[in-house]
Amino acid sequence: TDERLIRRLKRDVNERGWNLDETLEKYQSVIKPMHEQFIEPTKEYADIIIPNNKYNTVAVEIVKSIINEKIMQS
Repeated sequence: TDERLIRRLKRDVNERGWNLDETLEKYQSVIKPMHEQFIEPTKEYADIIIPNNKYNTVAVEIVKSIINEKIMQS
């Protein structure tokens, strides 16, 4: 996604000292193909997918309630 690429660009340039071309090459040649090969196919088996952002309170509450329910059952 665009957000994943932007996060990676910021991190690799600022924290790792890579230049823009190095970061984009790594993303296009490794990161994106690996995501498509391993992550995308497994999504159909997930019970819930929580987007990666800190404001996803609804998804967090759903997960909390499922965990609490499992704890109460045991």
